[in-house]
Amino acid sequence: MPRSFAFFDLDHTLLPHDTQALFCNFVLQREGWRRIWLLWFLPCVPLAALRLLSLRTMKRLFLGYLMGMPRERLAAHVAAFLESDFTAALYPEVVAEVERHRSEGRTLVLNSASPDFYLHGIAAKLGFDHVFGTRLMIPGRMPVLPRIDGPNNKHGEKIAAMRGAGLIPDASPVLVDAWSYSDSSADLPLLELAEHAVMIHPGARLATIGAEREWRTMTPRRPYADKWSGRFTMLLQVLGLYHVPVRQN
Repeated sequence: MPRSFAFFDLDHTLLPHDTQALFCNFVLQREGWRRIWLLWFLPCVPLAALRLLSLRTMKRLFLGYLMGMPRERLAAHVAAFLESDFTAALYPEVVAEVERHRSEGRTLVLNSASPDFYLHGIAAKLGFDHVFGTRLMIPGRMPVLPRIDGPNNKHGEKIAAMRGAGLIPDASPVLVDAWSYSDSSADLPLLELAEHAVMIHPGARLATIGAEREWRTMTPRRPYADKWSGRFTMLLQVLGLYHVPVRQN
């Protein structure tokens, strides 16, 4: 019998944050001197807003805070992060959906634009069967401008990655008994791939599309009130000044 799938985005889907910023926050709180990286990263932000720098280039520039870090120390930071800040930040309601699909026998797929150096640990922690992300080259010591191998895993690239791995058919039918979860209209290809689409705190554009198609919406509790306070939270994370609140049971 053909397999059924459950596809999950990561950032703002399994947790209310951009995991890149949350991990940066974790590292900067332990190695504060790395904030020197902000001197060349922050001036690049307006250039990205004007679309003079691509998302791929900005991702490489952002990861400059890891410059000079040995591969082994990076791995140790990832392991500690996954057992502390990441775990505390997860949406329990969305993790429960992961568990539901596992119990119903679906193949679990984590598909994110995040760099893959921490995605494999997240996938193992949450019990995903497959993981796809932006492939980052990790040398013995991290360079100022890390190299990305292949495309930025975003938009239709998520579908191409799964097809390239032979996980889903080359044709583009809606996969029967498949579920897909995301917060962003950038993931329309992923949402449209599945018979059942679920939006997590969707923005205005995605909410409008989802309402027309009768997609389900989930709004788990977030540690910020709206889009602007969410952006302020992300700024704190980039500065290494954010503390993940302890969830009350």
